[in-house]
Amino acid sequence: MPTSSPNGDHHARPRPVPERLRSDEVAGSLVLIGGACTPTGAALSAFLDEAGAYDDGRIVVITEASADPADSARGWHEDLAYAGARNVVTPLLRRGDAACDREAAAMIDDAAGVLLGGGDQVKLVDALTGTAVSRAIRAAHARGAVVCGTSAGAAAITELTMAGGEIDEEGNLVEQYIGPGLGLLGFDAVIDTHFSERRRLQRLFLVVAEHPRLFGLGIDEDTALVVRGHVGRVVGAGGVTFVDGRTTVHFDNARRLDVGRQLTVSYLRVGIVGTHYELNLRERELELLVRQGKLPYEESVEVDEHGNRRRPPPRVSTI
Repeated sequence: MPTSSPNGDHHARPRPVPERLRSDEVAGSLVLIGGACTPTGAALSAFLDEAGAYDDGRIVVITEASADPADSARGWHEDLAYAGARNVVTPLLRRGDAACDREAAAMIDDAAGVLLGGGDQVKLVDALTGTAVSRAIRAAHARGAVVCGTSAGAAAITELTMAGGEIDEEGNLVEQYIGPGLGLLGFDAVIDTHFSERRRLQRLFLVVAEHPRLFGLGIDEDTALVVRGHVGRVVGAGGVTFVDGRTTVHFDNARRLDVGRQLTVSYLRVGIVGTHYELNLRERELELLVRQGKLPYEESVEVDEHGNRRRPPPRVSTI
């Protein structure tokens, strides 16, 4: 049973979350961008290169997360053309219109890449759930197509998506939302975007403290985590922060927060993955450490940037 503190806080017992929907045994890669990607930046270029967009590979852009999908579609057409993509289509979906759904799904069937634009991840998941487009995206990824999400599009790609958990313009705490995502990325990952720019570390701490099974990933703007199988490589302008509480959380008050009250948690594993470094999503550790056989929660060892162990400094006699 949980033990209470004088303030009524308790040792966290995570709420049930869905079982894993997929493994890392898929053919296509995922490109997860933290939002605000520039047309010629390394983050978006990683997606276009993976999808063969510079060689006429078809890119299908889904803008349903946006408050104005049509305007967002026009913007993506311009940006992708400027970036060098030659074959871009932006179908506009209409909920309940079966013919429109089938037509958009047919575009995805032979696409080399699918891009999910930004806006509201909950709106995006709601718009796609149960549709032929959603099934087509999953089938395309399974056959080897690249799926990219930026901002809300990246947040929606996981099995669970998060929103809220921040202070609004009036100083009120917006209730934290954890709900179903599109299920293209497993590993119990949950993604936050615009991470450093919007100072969202506290928000990710809150989610992982309340649900210690989850693996929190915070992606900076104009930065991509390019995932192939169970390993993601960071490219772009910033980095990726990871937060892991799977076996470390001893105490938290995450379920009892209200306005003016601060999160208390002990303790979480936190790391930052810089450009060109790789993160092993299955082991929740830098890939260079995993290759050295050093998994999380084992005795630590120092390695250099090539994965070679650093020798400990010589001992100095005190006699």
